[in-house]
Amino acid sequence: MFDGVAERYDRTNTILSFGLDRRWRRATRAALALRPGDVVLDLGAGTGVSTEELAQSGATVVGLDISQGMLRAGKRARPTTTLLAGDALALPFADASFDAVTISFGLRNIHDTAGALTEMARVTRPGGRVVICEFSHPTNPTIRHAYLAYLMSALPSVARAVASNPDAYVYLAESIRAWPDQGGLARRMMASNWTNVAWRNLSGGIVALHRGVRADVAH
Repeated sequence: MFDGVAERYDRTNTILSFGLDRRWRRATRAALALRPGDVVLDLGAGTGVSTEELAQSGATVVGLDISQGMLRAGKRARPTTTLLAGDALALPFADASFDAVTISFGLRNIHDTAGALTEMARVTRPGGRVVICEFSHPTNPTIRHAYLAYLMSALPSVARAVASNPDAYVYLAESIRAWPDQGGLARRMMASNWTNVAWRNLSGGIVALHRGVRADVAH
């Protein structure tokens, strides 16, 4: 599915989010508090637009995705960005390889959320950090109602006009609606070797940034 939307993926996301995707990427980079010399894994990197953003910190950033189509599009657009193919449930890295790991709008697409969170913890050094940027649940009931209406009706209509595979955006809307709320994701993180878990809402809770620290000892 992601192979089929790769060519217009970044442009479509900017249109469907009314340009907020750029703000969310900047917020993710700030939340990671990266320093020059840090080594960071950007999981579910897609075309590398998030990887490129993170690299502005001076850290060494490795982007990884399972979609070959997304990676090909990313390597054409960002030839100097490190983008590798790999499976989030069997990461091709040794234990404690990274100072930080992040995933933006990708955890929802992995069929085994707990497995992915555990793998992310495995490749992060003890005391290292994670930031997950993901769609969530608006905290205001009125905003939530309007947001769900946009997801289930307007978003697919807009996607038909701008996306290379509009059906993929029907899946997008349905997967967002089914995703756990902020507390639900926090509990999943705490069950997968992440401690000091907290979150901050962006855009009224349409998106949430979850952060955590790699536990010193595995559960």
